[in-house]
Amino acid sequence: MKSVYRFMAAAALAVFAAGPASADEISVTHWGEQLYGLPYAVAIEKGYFKQAGVDVTGILTSQGGGTTVRNVLASKLPYGEVALSAAVAAANQGVKLKIVNAGVVSVGDLLWVTLPDSPVHTINDLVGKKMGYSRPKSVTDIVSRLCLEAKHIPVDKVQRVAVGGIGSELTALKSGGISASFMSEPVWSKVRKDYRAVFYVKDVLPSADITQTVGIVTDAYAKAHPDKVRALIEGRRKGVEFLYAHPKEAADILAKAYKSDPKIMEEAVANMVKIHYWSDGKFDMPGMKRMVDGMLEVGALSKPFDVTTLVDTSYVK
Repeated sequence: MKSVYRFMAAAALAVFAAGPASADEISVTHWGEQLYGLPYAVAIEKGYFKQAGVDVTGILTSQGGGTTVRNVLASKLPYGEVALSAAVAAANQGVKLKIVNAGVVSVGDLLWVTLPDSPVHTINDLVGKKMGYSRPKSVTDIVSRLCLEAKHIPVDKVQRVAVGGIGSELTALKSGGISASFMSEPVWSKVRKDYRAVFYVKDVLPSADITQTVGIVTDAYAKAHPDKVRALIEGRRKGVEFLYAHPKEAADILAKAYKSDPKIMEEAVANMVKIHYWSDGKFDMPGMKRMVDGMLEVGALSKPFDVTTLVDTSYVK
C-alpha cells in the first residue's frame, strides 16, 4: 500500500511541474450519488468558483475511500473532498497532504431500514440478527458500531455484515441475507415508501456531529498555489451559503447535475438543511476527533492519531 501511495504522490508532483491549467476538474466523493457534492454543483452553476479566481469545469467521482484520495493525487488540480477516514488513512501511510476545509460535518443523514413486514422495529431488535454496512473500516462500519454502543448493545451480539453499496444492501435485505440495511439521502427520499426506518443515527447517538468529509490538498500544491486553494474553498463556501438560503433552487441545480428527480432532491436537501449537514468550510474539531476515535475502534488505525496535525486552518475565512 505504501508503494502505491508513493507512486501516486510522485505522479502528482510530476503534474505540478507542468503548471496549473486554465480550467480544472476536482474530485468529490460519491459525486452523482450522494449529497456531499451539492455545494460544488451550486458553485459551478452560479459561477462562484470563477468569481473567486478558479475555473472548475467538472467534477470527478469515485466510490469513496482511498479511491477518491488517489484521484485527488493524480489530478492536475489535486484538491478534493474525501472521507475524513480516507484522508487519515492515507496520511498514516505517509502521503503528504493537508486538510484545508471541512465538508460534511454530520452523520445525521444515515439511518438503518428494513422491510415493512419485518419483526425488527428498533435497534434493540437487531440483537441476534444481521445488520448491514458498506465495507470494513468505512463510515457505516464506524457509525453502526457507535450506535450499538450508545444503546449499550454488545457489538458481538449483532452480526454486522459488509455487503457493499446501498443497492447491494437492499438486495441483501430483500433476499433475507440481512435484517437491516443502512440508508442515506437522497436514496431514502426516493425509496422510503418501500421500506421502514428502524432507527435514525441522529436519534441514537449522543451527537451526530461527526465529520464525514473534508477538503484535502497535497502539501506541494498548497505551498505552490495557496491562492488557488483559497479560491476553491471560497467558491464552495458561497455554494453552501446559497443552498441554506435557497434550498429548493439548490436542489433543482443538484437534480440537473445528477440527472435526478427534482422532487426527490428537494425533499432530500430539505432534510439535510434541517440538521446543518454541510459546513461552510469551518472545522468542527470535536466532530473530527469522534470520527478518528471511531476509526480506532474498528481497526482502521492501530494507535491513536492526532488529526489536528493534518489540519491547516489558514485557508478558511
